[in-house]
Amino acid sequence: MHDNVTNVATSKDGDNWDKQLSALRASGQFDGGSSIGRGESIRIGQHPQAAQTHITGLVGVRAKDPEDARRFLEGNPVFEAGGTGEIRELIQD
Repeated sequence: MHDNVTNVATSKDGDNWDKQLSALRASGQFDGGSSIGRGESIRIGQHPQAAQTHITGLVGVRAKDPEDARRFLEGNPVFEAGGTGEIRELIQD
């Protein structure tokens, strides 16, 4: 989830999150999630810099492909508040 909502109240509403998390748990495909705080971007030979701040949280789900994962955006308070939801595959190395 990105930090670009147009309706902050909707994105931070606890009832909205309770509904979303309940629906995700009921799907049987929820693998957890978290807010993402500040951090550092570190590279050899360079001074640490502030990590990018536009990504503020994640929700892990099991889906057969990115198209299947899109259905989990519905009801997400950040997405419903006009924010960006990004779908990424976690590669099993």
